Amino acid sequence: MTNAMTTDLVKLGHLFADIMTSHDLSRLDEIKAPDYVNHNAFAEPGLEGSKKVLGAIIAGVPDLKVTAEDVFASADGSRVVGRYRYEGTHTGNLLGYPATGNPFVMRSIDIWRVENGRFVEHWDELNTLDVFIQMGAVQPPRQP
Repeated sequence: MTNAMTTDLVKLGHLFADIMTSHDLSRLDEIKAPDYVNHNAFAEPGLEGSKKVLGAIIAGVPDLKVTAEDVFASADGSRVVGRYRYEGTHTGNLLGYPATGNPFVMRSIDIWRVENGRFVEHWDELNTLDVFIQMGAVQPPRQP
C-alpha cells in the first residue's frame, strides 16, 4: 500500500468526524457505499439506515461535536480504524429518552472495511451505558 493510499484512508476516517460535526448527513454519500453494512444494534440496514440512526443522535444532541482522536489504516488498505469522542448536550429525544439537558461524552472505536475509497462495512464499540448514566436515564452501578 502506498503512503498516499494510507493518507487517503486516514482522511476518510477524519472526514467521518467532520461530517458528523457539520450535521450534514447527506455528505455521508461521499464516504459510505450505497449497500453499506452496519453491524450496530441501533442501525437499520444500508446507507439510509446509517443516516437514520445518526440523524436521531443529532436530533437528540443538536450541539453534537465529534472528534477523531486516532485514525489508522490497515497495512493492506482494507480497513480504517478510528477512536472518536462524541460530546454534546442531551436537549432532544435521544433513542427514546426524553431530553434531560445533561451534557455527555461518549467514546467509540469504529472499524470500517473499505472498497474503492468508500466505507462498505462497519463495526463499533460504544460506551453507551456511560452515556445513559450521564443523561440520567440509568442509575450508576453501586460501588461495593
